[in-house]
Amino acid sequence: MSYPAGSLVLVAGLPGAGKTTLLDRLYDLDGDETLPVPAGDVRVIDSRQARNWWSRGLRFLPARVRTPLIHTTHVWRIARAIIAGHGVVAHTRGTWPHILHFFAWLTRRRGNRLHLILLDVDPSTARAGQIARGRVVTAATFARHCRRWQPLVDRARGGDPLPPASGVTVLDRDAADKLRTIHFT
Repeated sequence: MSYPAGSLVLVAGLPGAGKTTLLDRLYDLDGDETLPVPAGDVRVIDSRQARNWWSRGLRFLPARVRTPLIHTTHVWRIARAIIAGHGVVAHTRGTWPHILHFFAWLTRRRGNRLHLILLDVDPSTARAGQIARGRVVTAATFARHCRRWQPLVDRARGGDPLPPASGVTVLDRDAADKLRTIHFT
């Protein structure tokens, strides 16, 4: 896949869909990173990096307190990389439209565009992915993501635009497994 230099490419999907696995494979991440990973002029940003960053200092806090701080750190890191003019490949759930609009606005201010890669797996596969990684979101949270996710995928598969993204690519698990590179030209 190829995108213009300076683009923001968000890899989105249900929790457990394989977003982190894809980034690990494409960018040789080992899972211990605490900061965004440079890949040339591109920054690879996974929410796991923020979780690792805060893990020692916040381990005593309940997840409902840790999660918003980790999410805010993740969003801040993406925004900072965009403002610095880097191309960005980042993990996102994709189901929070206000975050997508914020990123698109920032990216446009730099003269670039937001692109989405939607990893479309069925909910049972995503749930199995959560179990395999050892981090399972609550049933209510997962149900909310599923309700928001399906209309996005249906629109994208139907050829409808997904504002604020300039482009959307939907990949099932097999197609994601075959993806070898994301280029910025």
